[in-house]
Amino acid sequence: MKKRTFLSLAASACLLPTFAFAEGFIDYTPGLIQSELDAGNTVFVDYSAVWCSTCARQERVISALTDANSAYEEAMTFIKVDWDTYGRDEVVTSRGIPRRSTLIVLRGDDELGRIVAGTREDDIRALMDLGL
Repeated sequence: MKKRTFLSLAASACLLPTFAFAEGFIDYTPGLIQSELDAGNTVFVDYSAVWCSTCARQERVISALTDANSAYEEAMTFIKVDWDTYGRDEVVTSRGIPRRSTLIVLRGDDELGRIVAGTREDDIRALMDLGL
């Protein structure tokens, strides 16, 4: 096997755990967050990038919490905004999102809470509890 092929395969394999934890999330498309809010839904938004290790840790915590308590997925719509695609878009700038690895909970016209680059399970659970 050529060295370049091996390195490409190895790098791809490293990303697999990141994708495995995003199963409860809907990928953002323009207008999705607002349409969910207009429908009366509470929205949990994850601004992340596939290469971000902090984002991967947050996803593992979120996955463990939703697996342990189905009320989270019943109460909220989980939306993932890809930072590499939308980092300079209105979905980021209108809410003053400072960086990838930002998590927010929205209901109606209100932001209920936010975490920037935090990975502690207690903090993420507290944020998710705001959406219940």
